[in-house]
Amino acid sequence: MTALQPRRRLLRIAHFADATLLGAIALTTILVSHACAQAILLSHAPDRDQQILAGARKEGQVVLYSAMIVNQALRPLADAFMKKYPFVKLTFWRGDTEEIVDKLGAEERADNLVADVVEGTGVGDLAVNAGLTQPFYTPMVEALPERYRDPQNRWTYTRISYFSIAYNTRLVPPGTQPKSYDDLLDPRWRGKLAWRVGTASGTPLFITSIRLARGEQKAMEYLHKLAQQKLINFGSGSARTLVDRVIAGDFPIALNIFAHHPLISKAKGAPVDSQLLNPVPSTAGTMIIPKGVRHPYAAMLLVDFIMSKQGQQILANADYFPSRSDVAPKPLLSSVIPERAGVPELFISPDKLNQYTESSEKIFEELFQ
Repeated sequence: MTALQPRRRLLRIAHFADATLLGAIALTTILVSHACAQAILLSHAPDRDQQILAGARKEGQVVLYSAMIVNQALRPLADAFMKKYPFVKLTFWRGDTEEIVDKLGAEERADNLVADVVEGTGVGDLAVNAGLTQPFYTPMVEALPERYRDPQNRWTYTRISYFSIAYNTRLVPPGTQPKSYDDLLDPRWRGKLAWRVGTASGTPLFITSIRLARGEQKAMEYLHKLAQQKLINFGSGSARTLVDRVIAGDFPIALNIFAHHPLISKAKGAPVDSQLLNPVPSTAGTMIIPKGVRHPYAAMLLVDFIMSKQGQQILANADYFPSRSDVAPKPLLSSVIPERAGVPELFISPDKLNQYTESSEKIFEELFQ
């Protein structure tokens, strides 16, 4: 061994130690930077809006997964958002709630998260229960009625859905339609009532609303009587499909449909109408932030926009019911808003719906299959 060899070995060790130290410092810097970026999700700082704008400008992109209709809502939202914030490119993917949650779960398991913001009816509780979300705060929630706020900051309510019956006005002349849940027990409606199966907003929601409104004992007494009416289990297509079948005269009456769907068709001359029952079940579309979101600043910029008056007005123009109390829906649809119709509303939060759905499905299987 020459005299230089030990010195060279020491130099190599020193260089390796320096490289390791620099790598550790770089990794620490990245982790700190990531933690600071994630902190914006719950920020109440006075300069929060300025921080979000600056951060979103650097990120330059945001991805939205949503169950809203593309041409009706998603594209107008994207166009308005990018017009207001041209330095952020918004891309979206549309799917049903279950598809969205499955896709989000697959991305997180593969450590390849694409979505920055996720929205849809039922998305909130499903994603939270699967451990796919993280809390966030937007000051826009201050414009929501108290019942539409989540105290744990797991989601925000983007749009409200009210449920009613739909009836064919040729088969069921106006004035003769059922006007209460007890009216559904009239023998003349035996074999003429259809409802949606295979979805949480169909039969489980109807049964859950009866249980919450009447209590377990009286609810079961009512449901046993309702089962004698030989309800038609409709399991093909969407909620809108069932309304179309009512319009076609295949079913005189459909239970627990989105209350505004018949009104839209009625305005176009279709023989259909809605009838609210007391109480009116309501649920909400929810918006969540995925765990480990890659563009937290742009995500919060989009959340703020969707919950702003401008964003909520776009949803109103798309025939949705905004969650903000200071944004009115289309006048055409206002007759099925419980407060305006003078009918009590039974708001069923995602937590409550999740709590009752499994047991309500069992009741359905025991009594109606």
